[in-house]
Amino acid sequence: MIIESPDPNWKDYQLIDCGNYEKLERFGNVVMARPEPKALWDKSLSEGEWNRLMHTRFTPGAGFGKAGKEDSGTWNRLKKMDDQWYIRYNAGGPSFKLRLGLTSFKHVGVFPEQAPNWEFIYSRTRALVEKAKAEGRPAPKVLNLFAYTGAASLAAKAAGADVSHLDSVRQVVTWAKGNMEASGLDNIRWIVEDALKFARREAKRGNVYQGIILDPPAYGHGPDGEKWKLDECLNDMLKCVSSILAPVDSFMVLNLYSNGFSSPRRNHRPPEFLPQDRLQKHRIRGTRTHRLLRQSSSAQRCRPAGKIILPVVIFIMRRIGAKFTYNYIHLQIKFLSLPKGKNCLRWIGLIMKSLPVENGLQKKLRMH
Repeated sequence: MIIESPDPNWKDYQLIDCGNYEKLERFGNVVMARPEPKALWDKSLSEGEWNRLMHTRFTPGAGFGKAGKEDSGTWNRLKKMDDQWYIRYNAGGPSFKLRLGLTSFKHVGVFPEQAPNWEFIYSRTRALVEKAKAEGRPAPKVLNLFAYTGAASLAAKAAGADVSHLDSVRQVVTWAKGNMEASGLDNIRWIVEDALKFARREAKRGNVYQGIILDPPAYGHGPDGEKWKLDECLNDMLKCVSSILAPVDSFMVLNLYSNGFSSPRRNHRPPEFLPQDRLQKHRIRGTRTHRLLRQSSSAQRCRPAGKIILPVVIFIMRRIGAKFTYNYIHLQIKFLSLPKGKNCLRWIGLIMKSLPVENGLQKKLRMH
């Protein structure tokens, strides 16, 4: 397992501070405060410093955070700012532009904690493209399901893949297409469709992809009213996706951020939907996990990736005096699944047992 966070070379994003159920972030030149229910600790900066820095703050509405409802609310502007603006992602791998804007459900058009996945998608796709060229085969095909505004699609396209981008919301697909054009890229296939329905149809057609990216929401609806609930639909989706993912020289990225689906929990037991010849057991730092591996010379892996704000998790560790190394561990901590209250530290303690930590940490965790 590896703990990952956005590359510090990405100059257009910064997590400035967090605490008291909020986070303070910078996107380009715009600084904003947004709710973060699991930021249980105190802020490092004063409220006055937050007000001095931020351009806008999101105020939750009545339905904020309730199961099955959008995180609706309003933005209160404190300084002059544009309604829409662009940031560039360029941290050493792919390079593309993203248009941002304030939405009524607190999002702005990008999930910055996914940056390590963009790098992974770019590097793995690039390797597949080069191998295909050497063998005289067509470019690898990458399917991005629940694709939102398309950062992962742009990463795969920048690497030279034949990319299909699917989302059930037409306005979001239009937003993603604008990001492609702003980035100087082209020829992405745009699909407005229910993800599960499309995957089943592709399986019947016998179509196969060398890369599949899934970032499913906890709740959602297809364009024709199809209902999506992560807890109920994920198993069917993964079984279907398994049938359209190439058996060799392929990869899959899966983001899970429902409270019941943290990546450590998902790794606890092998998924039954995959044949046994696609599973390989590993022992990592004395803990047993299961990794999804595609049989190939490069042993490409299916990345477990909870939707996280990793700098926040590292901040917690530092607050309790943790000094740890993470160069040899692949651990995608699912920030949004942290339990509330004092159990938060106990949860972190369970994770830290599998990490190479200095001796004093275990005693400090017991004290808490």
